[in-house]
Amino acid sequence: MAPNYGLSDSRRPFTLQNFIPPTSDLLFVASLFEDQPMLVDVSDTIPVKRQLPSAPKRPKLDGEDLSEKQAMQDAKQSTCVTIFTAQGDHIIAGTNKGWLNVIEVSSCRILHSSRLCSGVIIFLRLTASGRDMVSNASDKIVRTIPIPSFAQAGLDMDGIAFEVEHKFQDTINNRPFHHVVFSPTGDYVAASALMNHDIYVWERHNGTLAEFLEGPKEELGVVEWHPNRPFVAACGLESGCIYFWSIEVSQRWSALAPDFAEVEENVEYVEREDEFDIHPIEEIHKRRLDLENEAVDVLTVDAVKHDLEQEVFSMPVLLDAVDSDSEEEVIAVGPGTMRRKSPGEGRHWMNGANGGDEPGKSRRR
Repeated sequence: MAPNYGLSDSRRPFTLQNFIPPTSDLLFVASLFEDQPMLVDVSDTIPVKRQLPSAPKRPKLDGEDLSEKQAMQDAKQSTCVTIFTAQGDHIIAGTNKGWLNVIEVSSCRILHSSRLCSGVIIFLRLTASGRDMVSNASDKIVRTIPIPSFAQAGLDMDGIAFEVEHKFQDTINNRPFHHVVFSPTGDYVAASALMNHDIYVWERHNGTLAEFLEGPKEELGVVEWHPNRPFVAACGLESGCIYFWSIEVSQRWSALAPDFAEVEENVEYVEREDEFDIHPIEEIHKRRLDLENEAVDVLTVDAVKHDLEQEVFSMPVLLDAVDSDSEEEVIAVGPGTMRRKSPGEGRHWMNGANGGDEPGKSRRR
C-alpha cells in the first residue's frame, strides 16, 4: 500500500509536478488545489513538509512598499505548476495569474519573479539540458523561454529576466493546447490541442509550423517524444489508446548486395534448372580451374541472330574507302559491308601467271 503523507487536512485534491528532481528521488512538490504548494522530503521515516510561497516578489520602486490592496491580491495567487531546474537547487513555479517564481529549495523562499502572461500557467517543461523551457497557458499560446543557470556564482537574481523566444498558437481555429513537449534535441516543439486529433510540430530555428501529424478520429491528450529514437506518442482521451508516429526508413538493399536491382513492380523471372542447386565446394573449385584452362576464341565472329524473320535493312558501310572515287575499286565482303580493293587485286595477269595474255583468255599449246 502506498504511504499517505497527509498533505492537506481538508482533503483537497492535489497534483504532483515533477516529483523527482535530477539530484534526489526522495523529494517532490505537490501543488494543492486552492492552497499553497508543499515541498515534501521522504528521506526519513517521518516525511518533512515545507510550504512554498506563491505570492510573487515584486520589485520596489523608489523605496516604496506594496500597497495593501496589491498585497491582498498577491496573497490570493496559487501555484498551478512546478518544475525543478536541471541542477535541482531551484524550483520554477507558475501561478494562476501568469507569474513565474524562482524558489530556492534549501530556504523555500522566492528569489525572483517575472510576469509571463495574464492567464493561468498550465504546464512547464525543460529540455534535457535545462537551458530552455516551454510553457502552456490559458491564453492559448505556447511560449519557449531560455533559462539562465541559477548556479552561477555572484548571479544577480533581480537582474535576470525571462525573455520569450517564440510564441506558437493556432492562428486558424484558435484552439487551446492540452500538452506540449520538447524534442530530444530541443529543436522542435510538439503539442496536442483541444477537440483536435492532430499533433502540431513547430521548429524553433525559425519559429514556424513544421508539420501536422495526422492522428486517429479522437481527441489527443498527453503527448511525449522518445528521448533517443524518432518516435512521438500520444494518448487518446476517449479510448485511452496510445498512438505512435515515426518516420518510414526505406531499406537500402543495394548496400547489402551491390548487384541488387530494385524494381517498381513484380517481374516474372524464369530460373535456370541448376541455378539454385547446391554443389560441393570441391566441384565448384574444379569448375573454376577448368574454365581457366579453357582456350578462348577471340577470332571467330558469331553471326547476329535477329528476332524478326523479315529482312532487316542494314546501312552499307564502306571500310577503307574514304578516298575512293570509283565504284569499281570497292568490293562487298558481307551483307551491307564493303571495302576497297587491295593494290594489284584482280590484276594477276600482269605478273606473268598467264604468260602475258589478256585476262579471261587461256593459253593454248
